[in-house]
Amino acid sequence: MPTAPSTLPHAAEAQQPPSLLRAMFTRGTPMLWVPSGYFTMALTYMMLTSVTSIMFKNLGMDNGQAAQYASYLILAYTIKPLFAPFVEMYRTKKFFVLCSQLIIAAGFAGVALAMSLPDYMAIMVFQFGVLSLVGATQDIASDGVYVTSLDAPTQSLFCGIQSLSWNIGPIVASGGMVYLSGWLHTQYFHHAAGSFGAEWIDAWRIIFFLVAAIIVVAALWHARVMPDGAKAENAPTSVAQAAFLLKDSFVTFFQKRDVWLMIGFAFLFRLSIGLLEKIGPFFMVDPVAQGGLGLSNEMLGLIYGTYGLIAVLVGSLLGGLFVAKRGLKATLFVLCCAVNIPNVTFLLMSIWQPQNLVVICAGVAIEKFFFGFGSVGFMIYLMQQLAPGKYTTTHYAFGTGLMGLCMMVTGVVSGHLQQALGYVHYFWLVMAATIPSFLITWYAPFHQKS
Repeated sequence: MPTAPSTLPHAAEAQQPPSLLRAMFTRGTPMLWVPSGYFTMALTYMMLTSVTSIMFKNLGMDNGQAAQYASYLILAYTIKPLFAPFVEMYRTKKFFVLCSQLIIAAGFAGVALAMSLPDYMAIMVFQFGVLSLVGATQDIASDGVYVTSLDAPTQSLFCGIQSLSWNIGPIVASGGMVYLSGWLHTQYFHHAAGSFGAEWIDAWRIIFFLVAAIIVVAALWHARVMPDGAKAENAPTSVAQAAFLLKDSFVTFFQKRDVWLMIGFAFLFRLSIGLLEKIGPFFMVDPVAQGGLGLSNEMLGLIYGTYGLIAVLVGSLLGGLFVAKRGLKATLFVLCCAVNIPNVTFLLMSIWQPQNLVVICAGVAIEKFFFGFGSVGFMIYLMQQLAPGKYTTTHYAFGTGLMGLCMMVTGVVSGHLQQALGYVHYFWLVMAATIPSFLITWYAPFHQKS
């Protein structure tokens, strides 16, 4: 497994582009494939791990099952460091990108077709499981093209474009596609709003065909403009060597000083967010009589995919500036408070059940803004404290994998807990789950100079 992003022989001789603007318009500019590549990655991920939970809910699953099945799909993305070395061994990275995107497109079209079958739900869940593995492979290969086709200065220049392009994915998936599903359900197919059941199949079938078409177009575009990517300097040449590098990366990871405190930090920092992630949208669409807010899919898509995401992006920007000015060690506990304390907005909304859309949008935007603000500290901590060493890239992936594991575990149990407790008591539990985050952040070790 690569220890760090490697540069190509010709990249070392390349001069640093004087500006992002000029680099965007040079011949063969990465602007041809970086935005589309990362948008496709994000669209796939969000459709599988987030939008599916809303679809399951619409189709009549209870909160426990809907959250559980959608959360299982995070597993492949959590364990992708385990099979990344094997992707490095064969053909080109572009080959894996194109193959994975075509399979994903076919898979989403297959999901739409499966909705016509008698036992469509079981078939869909299986298809989504396979697609999550393919989606994780797409991420590995796409990241590989980025780090091996661009020299270090160009990678730095385009990191903002990369991040922005990825964040368009949630806008299209959690915002646009959820909104469109609700519009199709009520305005095109003329089904009753606020009902859950098989009548939602018509709308969601169109959504999955549409997503499949988008990804096919992306694959055809990437076949034309995406570079092949190069093998990393230390890419394994055999299965045995790949297995050895993977084993060695695990051994050296657990040899780090205070590694268990860092593991605890990676797993627990977002504990309350994991409990909130799937249940927040369910709370929005559940009827008022069941403790929810009774919103339509259209309003859910607008609130989460537009206002909520804008709040996350603005919060992330300001959080980064805050850390850059004062340093991570001095700000980490404040950032932890920013992630966890604003979850109280959902507790307050569950108690008062406001029907004013301005109040609801404000509640979501506040939580999302401070989540974006505080999460910056989590990622920087992994980069600066957990990852450094012999296998920097791999150990960083282990850290994000632990975070993904937390999201999966909390997501699996969240719906069942909510059903047992009701929304008000469940959101009290979410607030109680902030305590481990505060404790582990207070004792998080700093051994690397940043």
